Order: sequence, then C-alpha cells, then structure tokens
Amino acid sequence: MMKCPLCSVSGRKTRVRGADGRRYYLCGCCSLIFVDPGDFLSPEEEKGHYETHENSIENAGYVRFLKRLVDPMLEYLERGMRGLDYGCGHGPTLSLLLRRQGIDCEDYDPFFADGPLHPPYDLVLSTECFEHFHRPAEEVERMRSLLKPGGLLGIMTERWRTLDGFARWYYTRDPTHVSFYHVESLNFICRRFGCTNLWMDESRVAILRRNTSPRFVNP
Repeated sequence: MMKCPLCSVSGRKTRVRGADGRRYYLCGCCSLIFVDPGDFLSPEEEKGHYETHENSIENAGYVRFLKRLVDPMLEYLERGMRGLDYGCGHGPTLSLLLRRQGIDCEDYDPFFADGPLHPPYDLVLSTECFEHFHRPAEEVERMRSLLKPGGLLGIMTERWRTLDGFARWYYTRDPTHVSFYHVESLNFICRRFGCTNLWMDESRVAILRRNTSPRFVNP
C-alpha cells in the first residue's frame, strides 16, 4: 500500500521494471511511475551528481537542447515579462537565453540558488527537473502559486510511452531520476492544478497556462 506522490491516491501500485535495479511503481490513477523512496540518493549524493553536469551558456549542445522549450515558448511571450528558471542547476543558462529576448528571468535551485523569490511571475520554466522531484505534487503546486493567473508553465521532461520501453529506458539509469511522467500524467496535472495545455511536442516539452478560474481539485 503506497501513496502516489503526484495524485496522492493510496492503494496497491503495479511494480514495474526499469533499466537498473531500483524499485519502480506505476500509479493507476495518474500514470506516474515513481521510485521507491528507499532507493533515493542522499541530498549530498544528489548534489554531487548534479555537480558533474557540464551545463553553461558556452555549451552549444546544451543551448540547442534548451531551445527545444525556449523556441516554442517565445510564441507566447512579450518583452518585459518576468520569469523564473525553476531548477537552474549550478550553471544557469536558460535565464541568459530569455534575457536576450527581453525577458527578465530569475534563477532558483534548491541546491545551488536557493535565494528569495519575487512572485508573481509571468512564466515559470522547469527544464529537466520534473524527473528529479521526490514530491512532484508539492513542486507543481509551488510553481503554480508563483505564477500570475494566466501565467505560463514550461515543462521539459522526457515522457514514458510503454512499459516495455520503460524497462530499457536510459532515463532510468540516472540515479537522480525518480519521477517519470506519461502524457496522461500531464493531463492529470492540468486537471488537478487548474491549467490548460497550450502546446506539447511528441516526447518531452509541454507549455501549460495557469487558468484564471478556480482550479479543479477533484479530477
């Protein structure tokens, strides 16, 4: 008997297999696959793993990767908007790309940039962070609370499609990846947290808008 960290539904979960030896469970309500908390790294181990990442504005490959979210996001942005890079890591890059487009963007990361925030924001972007969330419902609720009504939430996290593919998926080989989303998981997020899905690619990018009406909390 376990409680899903996204939808909070308790009950028996389906044990599924990843590409490593950790314990994974599939929620039948929201289609999240999550790692048993007993297999989480310690905070020190997690931070040490992130410090091995070579992410910076000088890394052309990393910039191209981020532009998979930035480019479609620009269709919804105007100069002078205020944004937040939620989970910027130790080499903030997304905020620099947005500033070049006239968007004032702050950086936040629980390990590397845990300073005061200044909401409300017109947009909150989270690139390759959702898979690291131990408690995704709490993180999504926080991001939603940081947005203005009508504000934009940009998400980049690769989505799982089939359980056979999940069992071989490279994404499960990263020990800091603990939450894995299906397209139905994003649909659930929209219903539970009062958002509208504006745009989604085939594999990892989604742009949501926070609804101006009260959120629907009983999907």
